Amino acid sequence: MMRGWIIVILAEKIMELRKKNGWSQEELAFQMDVSRQSVSKWESGASIPDLERILKLSQLFGVSTDYLLKEELEDLPAVSPEVPDCENGIKRITMEAAGEFMENKIKASKQVAGAVSACILSPVVLIYLGALAEYKENVISEGMAGSVGVIVLLLIVGLSTVFFILNGMKMERFKDMEKEGFRLEYGVEAIIRKKMAEYEGINRIYTVTGVFLCIISVCPLLIASSLDASEFIQTICLEALFVIVAAAVYLLVLAGEKKSCFQILLQEGDYTEAKKMEKKKTERIPAVYWCIVTAVYLGISFFTQDWGRTWIIWPCAAVLYGAVWGIAGALKHQ
Repeated sequence: MMRGWIIVILAEKIMELRKKNGWSQEELAFQMDVSRQSVSKWESGASIPDLERILKLSQLFGVSTDYLLKEELEDLPAVSPEVPDCENGIKRITMEAAGEFMENKIKASKQVAGAVSACILSPVVLIYLGALAEYKENVISEGMAGSVGVIVLLLIVGLSTVFFILNGMKMERFKDMEKEGFRLEYGVEAIIRKKMAEYEGINRIYTVTGVFLCIISVCPLLIASSLDASEFIQTICLEALFVIVAAAVYLLVLAGEKKSCFQILLQEGDYTEAKKMEKKKTERIPAVYWCIVTAVYLGISFFTQDWGRTWIIWPCAAVLYGAVWGIAGALKHQ
């Protein structure tokens, strides 16, 4: 009901501002780079402009997004009103800030998902070259295979780490949204929920596909074992498992990052004010845990030189992580 009222008020304000500037619907449509029918729908309340066009409308009319989206009619300001960044000590998030955050977060989600998948694929070259050296000695020596494989692994992990660091630096200015409470300006929540609804369908597909790929990832190995294939063929099947898991993780991380984008702004799910206070006490656990897992994986792998089997550390660590997080939560509430 409230969202419908916001659409009606927005429609009336767009019409009022257009007439005040002496523009026809065609002229406004030309300046907004949309059709006249779109402007007509905005003014009738049949549709609502998307986030980018609301920002453009505020700039074109010389008013703030707060004025456009406020849930009440009021006299048209002569100039854009100044909106305080904080109110009663609580930070206020403007439409511009919310739009910038969503744009950067959604764009970064692909980079984060790609970097995570790359880390999963990092041992693939090493495993393949090791198998090639063992079963086709005239192609490459074991020493060369190990050296090249390790170099490729370290390069992939290193580049992925650079992506994580750069992404973290880029999103640093938005960290307060994840850690501190805030209030959205009038009307901003309705726009965010509209944007979230646009992503909901594709995110559901990503999640279902990712889970499905995780389930079937062991199929290549099972098929190779049932056919009594050679160890080299089994190694190729292991490579296929890595590729399938990497694809699954890419989709799951992408869906999770996009979902978290909207949850952060709406302060829902894992980003309610209560959850934010809890996270402050345990925020270093993931970094410490995965650093230890990485060190254990590399240490055991280099010591045993059995890269074809030590990969099992990662799925075990992922399962154990849930237990570690649960224990940390239980201890925290004692």
